[in-house]
Amino acid sequence: MKILLNAWRGLAGLAIVMLAMPVALAQEAPDVMVKRVANEVQQIIRTDPKVQAGDQQRIREVIETKLLPNFDFERMTALAMGRNWRQATPEQQKQLIDQFRALLVRTYSGALSQYRDQVMDFKPLRGDPAATDVIVRSEVVRPGQVPVQIDYGLTKTASGWKASDVIVGGISLVTNYRDEFNGQIKSGGIDGLIKTLESKNQGLK
Repeated sequence: MKILLNAWRGLAGLAIVMLAMPVALAQEAPDVMVKRVANEVQQIIRTDPKVQAGDQQRIREVIETKLLPNFDFERMTALAMGRNWRQATPEQQKQLIDQFRALLVRTYSGALSQYRDQVMDFKPLRGDPAATDVIVRSEVVRPGQVPVQIDYGLTKTASGWKASDVIVGGISLVTNYRDEFNGQIKSGGIDGLIKTLESKNQGLK
C-alpha cells in the first residue's frame, strides 16, 4: 500500500509541476493555459542541465517562480482539513497553510528532473464557458506504460485561475491528505498535526 501511495504521489508531483502557470497570462482559457505552460515547463525539464542533475537550489528556484503563485494553498489546505478547518484558529490556519505548502513543494520537487520523457495529452474543456470552477483533463503518456489520467481542479479568482486540487488516476490530492490529516487530528489535535507536518518538512530538507 505504501509503495502504491508513493507512486501516486510521484505522479501527483508531475501533475503539480505541469501546472506552473504564469500569472501574467492568467486570463487565458484554463485548458489553453495549462496546455501551453505544461509544454514550457517540460522544455525546462528537458533542457536545463541543473534540473536534470537534480540541483535542489535550481529546482526550488523554478518552483518558487513558476509554480507557487498559481496555486490557492489556502483553499487546498482548507479542503484537505475538511470540517476541522473551521475549528482551527487564524494562527493555526496560517501555520497549516505554510506547512502544507512546504510539504507539497519538498515532496514533489523531484518531479522536475524525473519526468522529461513524459507526454501530456490534454482533453478539450467541457462545461459552461462562464463557470468559475472547472476541471481540466489530461493524460500522461509514459513510454512502455499505461497512460495515467490527471485532472486539474481550477477556480477563477480575482487574480486569475488558481489550482485547488489535482486528481491522479481518479484519486484527489486533497482527499488523500484529508484522510491522513483527520487521523492525525484525532490522535493529537490540530496542534499535533502542525507538529507532525513541521517534523516531516524538516526530514525532507
